[in-house]
Amino acid sequence: MKSLCLTASVLLHVLITATLDFEAHACKPSGKLRGKKPPPGQCNTENDSDCCKEGKLYTTYQCSPTVSGHTKAVLTLNSFEKGGDGGGPSECDNRYHSDDTPVVALSTGWFKKKRRCFNNITISAYGRSVVAMVVDECDSTIGCDAEHDYQPPCRNNIVDASKSVWEALGVPHDDWGELDIFLLF
Repeated sequence: MKSLCLTASVLLHVLITATLDFEAHACKPSGKLRGKKPPPGQCNTENDSDCCKEGKLYTTYQCSPTVSGHTKAVLTLNSFEKGGDGGGPSECDNRYHSDDTPVVALSTGWFKKKRRCFNNITISAYGRSVVAMVVDECDSTIGCDAEHDYQPPCRNNIVDASKSVWEALGVPHDDWGELDIFLLF
């Protein structure tokens, strides 16, 4: 009986430690950002991009969900071309990229202050996978300003992808916009 109690005690300790460790790695909001009304004609709505709404509170994040073997994420559509809804040039190389090239922007926590620049990631959905290169950050900490094309901050689990990625996954054009995916870093 004493051995059974000791085993149960050890098991309970392991379970509590694992739970606390998971909670320590959980990505919690870092703050709120109050939206400002974009100046007339200053918010690019290509690819159904949102524009900030005056007075609306947007959640900001310094982190992204923990990376595992296959990490759940949300694929969004972005143009990396000059004049596209991605705003300015890409963070990694200060250049624009063709929408015909499989490139992505990652939420702030996954972008890791440019440490993921030019790394390839594998995106899986629709029974297919595509490899894309990280060239930009989908900023989860700030937004609603000229630098971010007057769009709100990204959520913390976003992979903002070029049209090439959507095409390679075989997603019907009518379904482009947001899609649940898995990532492999």
